[in-house]
Amino acid sequence: MALFRRAKQVATPLTGRDAVLADLDGVVYAGPGALPYAVESLNRASESVRLGYITNNASRTDASVAEHLSSLGLTVAPDDVVTSPQAAMRLLSTMVPAPATILIVGGEGLVDEAHKAGYTVTRSALDEPAAVVQGFAPEIAWTDLAEAAFALQLPEDEGGIPWISTNTDWTIPRDRGVAPGNGTLVSAVHTAIGRLSTVAGKPEKPIFEVATERFGAQHPLFIGDRLDTDIAGASRAGIDSALVLTGIDRPKHVLAAPEGSRPGYILRDLRDLHEPYPETVESNGVFTVGGASVRVVDADVQILAEGDSQIDLLRAGAAAIWATGLMIYAFRVPEKLYADPFHRP
Repeated sequence: MALFRRAKQVATPLTGRDAVLADLDGVVYAGPGALPYAVESLNRASESVRLGYITNNASRTDASVAEHLSSLGLTVAPDDVVTSPQAAMRLLSTMVPAPATILIVGGEGLVDEAHKAGYTVTRSALDEPAAVVQGFAPEIAWTDLAEAAFALQLPEDEGGIPWISTNTDWTIPRDRGVAPGNGTLVSAVHTAIGRLSTVAGKPEKPIFEVATERFGAQHPLFIGDRLDTDIAGASRAGIDSALVLTGIDRPKHVLAAPEGSRPGYILRDLRDLHEPYPETVESNGVFTVGGASVRVVDADVQILAEGDSQIDLLRAGAAAIWATGLMIYAFRVPEKLYADPFHRP
């Protein structure tokens, strides 16, 4: 993993990349406003690599997302934006060909992509849809969820219709804090009918496949703020990843990250894309990053040197804990290791 590469091989997280694929909520913005340092850091990155933006948020069209990003000071065209509705339509096309009638639970972003793909859209189970596609929109009501449940009563293995969800993020960062995400709405339908949806967005592979194909990326870096969707999804797709601490997941979550959800790079904010990424050195069970050193002895995680950088201490601690092959719950962890001075919405 990139976390253990030597600085002479990877000078910065951007070295050797042909594309940067960035999540949006918690990476570029929180609510309508840009996160600190995000715009200038991405603009600088665009001087040397292709930028693409990947979002699980299904409520907006690619054009509206591009307009929002452009208003923040980025140069973005609609084709630079990969959305979970686009991935959902690609996945749906392998199950139900257009121009079939599909029941949409979601907003403009999902309806727009369904129309582009040639499908007929309904909001009622009475129209006998050939599939249900569900995505987030702030205006979704109980009646919308009920229509999905009515259409999905019959299990798929008994002849029931397919159910695709754009994503199952439990939460979404907003300018006022953290709010329920599409996963809570999908869960409501699941509870009613006892079925599971097929997921098109992160952490599943379809959305990453759309992105890498569109941008022709062979060596991309994906940047996200969530371990369970962003980093896990990149891992499943075989893409190197960076976790930026400006969104949902915090240092505690990094230390507790299970195999398959561990980022190659841990960044304070997007300025770190342009900084030399420090080498992690292991010697006799001691993991050192910069001036920080951490080891694990029996059930104790021990800080041998704090150094002068909290992010390097977190990187060293993560390397030491991950190397044990055990979950963090098996250890006593000093609070200093997961101190959280980093920006978040």
